[in-house]
Formats: sequence, structure tokens, C-alpha cells
Amino acid sequence: MSGTQTAFPGRSGESPRWSRVRKSVILAAGRGTRLRPATKAQPKEMLPVGRQPVIGHVRDELALFGVDSILIVTGRDKRAIEDHFDGTDDEDTNGPRIFYVRQSVPKGTADAIAIAEDYAGGEPFIVALGDTIMGVDPREDLLHRMERAFIDTRADVAIAVQAVPPDAVSRYGIVAPKVPLPNDGVGTVEPFVVSDLVEKPPLEEAPSRLAIAARYIFSPVIFDYIRRTPPAANGELQSTDAMRLLLREGGTVCCVPARPGQERHDVGNFENYYEAFITFAMGDEELGPRVRRLVSERLREWPD
Repeated sequence: MSGTQTAFPGRSGESPRWSRVRKSVILAAGRGTRLRPATKAQPKEMLPVGRQPVIGHVRDELALFGVDSILIVTGRDKRAIEDHFDGTDDEDTNGPRIFYVRQSVPKGTADAIAIAEDYAGGEPFIVALGDTIMGVDPREDLLHRMERAFIDTRADVAIAVQAVPPDAVSRYGIVAPKVPLPNDGVGTVEPFVVSDLVEKPPLEEAPSRLAIAARYIFSPVIFDYIRRTPPAANGELQSTDAMRLLLREGGTVCCVPARPGQERHDVGNFENYYEAFITFAMGDEELGPRVRRLVSERLREWPD
């Protein structure tokens, strides 16, 4: 595990593994190389989407869910994230407390999660990717649905999933439902458990069209599986590999499909970033109608 630590809230004692989720972790240590030169001097998590940066939307989602605190795992050249949340006049002073820890060398998502072990303190915790917004409206209930499924199924991990088009299956981690779902899982809204997770399969080999979608709830057992997970070929520790080890040893992973309005908006590349920005700009309560008129005019001027 790489990274520097800081002081966190005290452990809560023998907290049940399947209890209300009070802690959360935002992973924000990635270098954003696919967004250069926009990310040459600023983190990709600080790129504006609508009226605030990406990570601001993620923080709002966690705050509305009701977590008590957030640990942001950052990396080199990420100071702007701390500055953004540092006691501004319009900050919600009653919101979750925010702590920071650095992943000194990017070694994969599982390595970043492992850094949060002291912070988790034996409790279940949410992990959210800091470059991904789930839904235009943060009041959507995806995290609440995940928490209910996590507790009801007594799972070790709960994962948000989203149906993707056939030509996008090979770009994502795809879940294999324990009981096959109709229509490759498209249209499924109820939680289900899985037998496997398949990283970027070709469409003809994919067990479903449901992709892992940037939100997780982990029980503290995940840290032991991360310690026993070998690095991938690129030397990184991947959370998918740790969850697959957990499944092979009899653990339970449940999935919660995103509903309409809860779709994933990430800023991992320029195509997705443009799509996210346009979507949020068009949905702005004050300026949305004007933006929609502008887009409509531009479409007439620039036909395909």
C-alpha cells in the first residue's frame, strides 16, 4: 500500500458489518492523462460540470445520503481539491467532515481503497470515484437503495451497475448474475447477487450488459482480500480482482441497477466530459432553457 496517513475520527468499536453506512471515501488520485492539456495544471476532478466541479457533485451526493464524514484520497498536484472545500463562505457547515490522505504513487483502485483502512475503523463504507457523477439530480436514491440491499442480503460488497450499449460492453467491468437475467439485464431494477465479475469482455462472451458504475459499499473484510490480491500485469492492484477473490472464497457481492435519471456521467475522456457538461448545462434551473435554445440553433447551423 502506498500513501501518507493523517489523523481520522476514532474507531466506533465493534460496529456491525451490516449497519447504517456513515463513512465514505472519494478516490481522486488519478492523473487524468486522457484529458491533457486541460488537466496539465489542475485535477480532472476539478473540471467544471455545470456550476461546480465534478468532485463537488460527488460530495453533494454523499452529503444528501447522510454520511458523517468523507475521506478524499488524492495524489500529486491535487491541492486544488483541498482548496475548493476549505471553509468557503457558501460551504454547508453542517455537512460531512472532510479528511484527506495521499496516494503517493497511483497503484490502482484497490491500493487507494486500502489506504482508507484506518479511517474505516471496522465499519462499512461507501467508495465513490471522484471523476464520476451519478445522475443529474443528487437527490436520487441510488445510495439508499445500495445500503438497503447491502443490509438485506448481508453482502460483503454492494455495487452500482448500469446497462451499457452492446458496443460499449468491452470497455467496462461487467457483472455475471448468479441467476441469469432477462434481456441481458437491460431494464432490471431490482438488486441481485453475482457469481463473477468480468473485466472488459468481448460482447459475445459477456455474461450481461450491466457494467460496474463507480459506486460501492464495502464491508471491512475487503481489506483482507486486497492484501491477498496479486498485482495486475501493469503492477496495479485492482478492486475488481479483490472482489473476484472474495467471490471465489464464498463472499457475497450484490448489485443495484441504476434507474433512469441515475445514469453515470464520468470525465475520464473528452467525449464523456463534453457530454456531461452539456447535460448539466441544459438542465440548469436558471440558464437551462437558454442553453437548450442555443444548442438547438447550433444543431441547425452544423448538421451532421
